[in-house]
Amino acid sequence: MKKFINKVDKLFTESLHGFAKAHSDIITLYDDPCFISRHQIRKDKVAIISGGGSGHEPLHTGFVGKGMLDAACPGQIFTSPTPDQMLAAAQTVVGEAGVLFIVKNYAGDVMNFEIAAEMLDCPNASILINDDVSLPKTHSTGRRGVAGTLIVEKIVGAAAERGADLADCTTLAERVNHNTASMGVALTSCTVPALGQATFDISETEMEMGVGIHGERGHETLPLSDASTIVNTICTAIESDLKTKKDQKALLHVNGLGATPLMEQYLIYGLAAQFWKQRGLHIQRSLVGNYTTSLDMAGISITLTLLDDEMLNLWDAPVHTANLRWGC
Repeated sequence: MKKFINKVDKLFTESLHGFAKAHSDIITLYDDPCFISRHQIRKDKVAIISGGGSGHEPLHTGFVGKGMLDAACPGQIFTSPTPDQMLAAAQTVVGEAGVLFIVKNYAGDVMNFEIAAEMLDCPNASILINDDVSLPKTHSTGRRGVAGTLIVEKIVGAAAERGADLADCTTLAERVNHNTASMGVALTSCTVPALGQATFDISETEMEMGVGIHGERGHETLPLSDASTIVNTICTAIESDLKTKKDQKALLHVNGLGATPLMEQYLIYGLAAQFWKQRGLHIQRSLVGNYTTSLDMAGISITLTLLDDEMLNLWDAPVHTANLRWGC
């Protein structure tokens, strides 16, 4: 294992402190319990809070700031943050308007956010993100929350910034989540530093279809295909799930899982955009890059969000975070 590390057990803390120094004009880092808040806290609005294990950067810490998250709670690599982190974050940023927790559908995240919500003495609500169509809706634990989480955070964060109340923010989050579908594919596994080796074995002639973002296998190991075949497989699954119709507006997000060059990501975007164009969809907005990663995994995910006029307007609203910014 070759990584830029001093000591494995200090990687999480040292990385967060480096992030805080690099973006001290945008965020503030709290050490005990650990969470990150926007530097200029607004208590006259609904607070939007998310979080999850590290290893997915820039999700979630990189999206704390004006027009997006008010706070984020990072856990150790691929490990859920604890309820006391979430409680402390909420108590720091929340005002009378309450707090909305945006939670990816993983057992640890769900349980710990629920505990924190029960301990809060202010209005609060939670939205469960489950955009991963590689799992059936009938799966025992439900579908996972993956790259579509960013889309929800951006649109709902903009609404809260404009003064939407807790009920409206929650309803909007549910609408965005319902209209968002994602699926990923990996060419390699990732290496968790504490483990020191790949989380699963895959040969040079194979690919893992339907991977999550925690280094887990997908739903099927397939022979390595060309990019067009891969995009067709993923987009067909998304099309089936969202039941897309001609002339709908959409946002297309191609996300790198950590080790895929932008050259390849843009190739994937071009193929996906062509897929949807052939079906009569209008791609109104795009996002390409490493936004929801799985450490050093070579792979991509494709996310499609069907947009209405309100969602499009909120996507375009100003945002100023470490890793997503425009209009400011």
